[in-house]
Amino acid sequence: MATLPISLMVIGTAASTILASWTMSRVGRAHGFACGAGVGCLGAALAVLALFRADFLWFCLASLLIGAASAFAQQYRFAAAESVSSASVGAAVSITLAGSLIGAVFGPWLAAHGEHWFEEARFAGAFAAVAGCYFFAALVLVRLRGPDASAQQLSAPCGRPLREISANQVFIVAVLGSAVGWGVMSFVMTAAPLAMHVSDSHPLDQTARVIQAHVIAMYGPSLVSGILLKRLRSESLMLFGSLILCVTVAAGFAGREILHYGIAMVALGIGWNFLFVGGTTLLATCHSVDERFRVQAANDFVVFGLSAAGSLAAGMVLQAYGWEAVLWTSFPLITLKIALLLAVRRTS
Repeated sequence: MATLPISLMVIGTAASTILASWTMSRVGRAHGFACGAGVGCLGAALAVLALFRADFLWFCLASLLIGAASAFAQQYRFAAAESVSSASVGAAVSITLAGSLIGAVFGPWLAAHGEHWFEEARFAGAFAAVAGCYFFAALVLVRLRGPDASAQQLSAPCGRPLREISANQVFIVAVLGSAVGWGVMSFVMTAAPLAMHVSDSHPLDQTARVIQAHVIAMYGPSLVSGILLKRLRSESLMLFGSLILCVTVAAGFAGREILHYGIAMVALGIGWNFLFVGGTTLLATCHSVDERFRVQAANDFVVFGLSAAGSLAAGMVLQAYGWEAVLWTSFPLITLKIALLLAVRRTS
């Protein structure tokens, strides 16, 4: 049950992807982003109340709302891609993801320091600060100016039918790239802290450092992945990311010490980044302006649906079969993606 709130955050994201795209199409990017931040503020405030009440059900509901806010935030990369020329899409997506490095450093610091701001409710202070961050973000985002995103109406779609678009080989490769990256990352990352701290009795502070290194490894490569996309095709970057995910599995089987976990989690972050950036960049070539919201919604629904499944399954697989089973379960998805990318390279 300890993994349930995190899993519900991912479920909230998956369940809200279509709503997020629909909202953007109706009210534009600026107001859509502000609405998402407002939902996040509400979710964080509810988490504070749940912690004061020691109410696990309310805390789970708060996690769902925060996950829904993340579905809106995932649209940042699409907004960035739409604001530049086609040749600069990869760089724009990378720069957008690189901004999350701030969260990778600030987030764990906020959790550690906010734990005891309210003695009667541990971590309520951290969620109160998160609510404040969301509120500030809403004030900034509502003033965002950019290309008009409200012209396309999902209720009256233009362009090709989604069925026709989804049959395209490029679309399939792009979606599966991001989906495999997110699915494997959520599955392994959800299980790893429990395997380290509970199963292998590593200290909590060292477990936290490994997870922080993983989050930095997720977004740090964004500083170079945009440059790599100027030299490599998106498919090549995704293939490289898939091979790096194999390092995660190999390091996990090599041992159960902190070093092994550290290598596995850093490789997991880097592999995720290359798959996600490559997949998002490739997706931008699959649709016209009129088709973008439907294609983006379909992509994120598949990506975060698989991510939610991975997060939900992690706790059960770990408890029933152990850490090695988590690694074995991840391997078929990785090899499937590698095989698909190699097949595409032969035919292109």
